[in-house]
Amino acid sequence: MVPTAAALEFVGAPTWAALSGRPVATEVWDDAHEVPHVRIGRAATLVVVAPATADLLARAAHGLAADLLTNTLLTARCPVLYAPAMHTEMWEHPATQANVAVLRQRGAVVLEPAVGRLTGTDTGKGRLPEPPEIYAAALALLRGAGGLRGPQGEASRAGLAARPLDLAGRRVVVTAGGTREPIDPVRYIGNRSSGKQGYAFARAAVARGASVTLIAANVTLPDPAGVAVVPVGTTEELRVATLAAAEDADIVVMAAAPADFRPARYADQKIKKTDDGAAPVIELTLNPDIAAELGAKKPAGQVLVAFAAETAAGAQAVANAEAKLARKGADLIVLNDVSEGRAFGSDVNAALVLDASGVAATVERTGKGDLADAVLDLTVRKLAASRVTPPG
Repeated sequence: MVPTAAALEFVGAPTWAALSGRPVATEVWDDAHEVPHVRIGRAATLVVVAPATADLLARAAHGLAADLLTNTLLTARCPVLYAPAMHTEMWEHPATQANVAVLRQRGAVVLEPAVGRLTGTDTGKGRLPEPPEIYAAALALLRGAGGLRGPQGEASRAGLAARPLDLAGRRVVVTAGGTREPIDPVRYIGNRSSGKQGYAFARAAVARGASVTLIAANVTLPDPAGVAVVPVGTTEELRVATLAAAEDADIVVMAAAPADFRPARYADQKIKKTDDGAAPVIELTLNPDIAAELGAKKPAGQVLVAFAAETAAGAQAVANAEAKLARKGADLIVLNDVSEGRAFGSDVNAALVLDASGVAATVERTGKGDLADAVLDLTVRKLAASRVTPPG
């Protein structure tokens, strides 16, 4: 733990040590025989700067080494994750944005700050992302080949290998959750999708350097750090938001579960039970196929990832997914077995990933973050094959 002088104005070094259970280094000249300004950075597996103030981002971007933290940043050869926190005007200032761009170009991951209450009565973009989301971003950054896994697919503290920022400069759109089609003011047609797999894709893409837009349909999860979240409700709302976001995207991951049908007529008043006990008849009509619409107008170089949630087994499930891949014009399709509650709401998942040539990957039951990274590995290869380079 390396608090800055400003951090020590808020919380003293003994408190940092007591709360973290780890030694705290504050000065370049402390324990000089151990050369801490070099040793700490060299020994680190990951450096997380939270909160990253406008001043710290500026000093890091310009390579200054006025204190132990900036010395550590200069000597670190591991992944570096910045979680910015400052007032909205400071975040939006051209100088801060230029410093963030420099750090990202050098391979650091700089999260987008959250929107919410700042100091005093101010609100806006600039709030520190919630600690669980910073932690999730750190795990996603460390997840990679050679990293050890726990039972939920989380990376262990040892043997970690960071993924390269192979999506730096890329724009990624992810959909998540399940749409709801209103029947009357209190009832709807929906599904059991929690949005966890889509959120895992968003976190994984951010950790690989991408700019991510997450279109979330009726999801109650906290916003992933560094992600622009667009909330939607119905399939038509999901369609409009996704088509707009996908226009200049490099990758579109359709992890949401849109309702295939909606009521043909919406009742303005709550539908009441009748005295004769007869159930009302609700006529359904088809919803638009968003993935197929995206596939039909997909620009050159864009990679479209579709999903097939199947309750059929074996060869029939694969045949259904292959037909869906062709029908939607997707580049990859992720086949999930959702029977008996295997995927919806769970923190783990398993899948077959297919492309036009057949099964491209088999992902055994693992954490949803690991599955997201496995699919993104294939997506990166598709991008490389397209030979379309990111802007800049």
